Amino acid sequence: MTTSADASPAAPRAHTPEGSATPVLDIVIPVHNEEKDIAQCVHRLHAYLRDTVPYKFRITVADNASTDATLSIAAKLAEEIPEVEVAHLDEKGRGRALKAVWSASDAQVLAYMDVDLSTDLAALLPLVAPLISGHSDLAIGSRLARGARVVRGPKREFISRCYNLILRGTLAVKFSDAQCGFKAIRADVAKQLLPLVEDTGWFFDTELLVLAQRAGLRTHEVPVDWIDDPDSSVNIVATATADLKGVARMIKAFATGSLPISEIRAQLGREPIGVSTPGVPPRLATQLVRFAAIGVGSTLAYLLLYVLLRVGMSAQAANLISLLITAIGNTAANRRFTFGVRGSSGAGRHQFEGLIVFGLGLALTSGSLALLHSGGEPGTAAELIVLVLANLAATVLRFLLFRNWVFRKNR
Repeated sequence: MTTSADASPAAPRAHTPEGSATPVLDIVIPVHNEEKDIAQCVHRLHAYLRDTVPYKFRITVADNASTDATLSIAAKLAEEIPEVEVAHLDEKGRGRALKAVWSASDAQVLAYMDVDLSTDLAALLPLVAPLISGHSDLAIGSRLARGARVVRGPKREFISRCYNLILRGTLAVKFSDAQCGFKAIRADVAKQLLPLVEDTGWFFDTELLVLAQRAGLRTHEVPVDWIDDPDSSVNIVATATADLKGVARMIKAFATGSLPISEIRAQLGREPIGVSTPGVPPRLATQLVRFAAIGVGSTLAYLLLYVLLRVGMSAQAANLISLLITAIGNTAANRRFTFGVRGSSGAGRHQFEGLIVFGLGLALTSGSLALLHSGGEPGTAAELIVLVLANLAATVLRFLLFRNWVFRKNR
């Protein structure tokens, strides 16, 4: 059965076949011009659900503005398989499709997965079981959690890890993988959160997860087996740019208080467990040890990034990008482990001030590079030696500023 939907939460959708019970699980497959993969995906998913899942399910193909034969193929599948339905949207956007179909679904648990089925379906029951039982509010498949097994190229691996590092540093997120196309949410939670989600594209996942975390909801992570689709049509540069714009928009929204997070927390957030331990910052010796350990890790990550980026760009550009990425991660790690600051309160200010400290480190390292290059064209080994020495000086300055300014107690 096929219906047409728009981006409104009240968009109409196909009904469950007459005489059947309301499904417990509704799995949405958002598609755009996927005529080659849609039939194989639906048949494989349906066979797995039929043989494995012990409760009623529905598969909804959410076609968003396909211009090929995707919609007609999906409609034919819906005629052949009772548990398959189709919703059509006239505009593109994975987030738009998920928001429209999820908002209109009558199932208890709402999920989605990518049409390429890169994620092993064996992770589906562990994904949705905590939601059905009420233990968790959202669930995500994670390619970065311990126990996950991932096959993909170094470029995508690098971009994914950098993106999640940026999320940790800027929005203080606690989940490990924002963009894996394998997620689920309880319908009652979705009803409250979806109206607040503005993005209609690939940032939809991140925005939903960040809002859930700020509202005090529980997110369950499942390590997955995941194999990269070499024929993926995702534009990495355009997606990354849109994601960074989304991060900036959310930072602004939280800073101005334009999102009613406190109201959502009051309605859906979990009560405190009754144990309160006052935060006591670690002593100076402990701070030095932890700061040094984080510094070593940051320096190694910085050098690795620099070597990788130096292949395709100038020394100054490679230095700037490498230092910026590692500075965000360094500030987040020191905030939590070195100076004992927990929770999201003040995280934005800490990152802003950490970027000021980063600017001083950039001045030291860039100045060192400029002096080195003023005498000729040195090799990469000489650049690395100078950068290590400059970073040591920047590290001492960073610790003093972190301890006496950025993370100072009772500031």
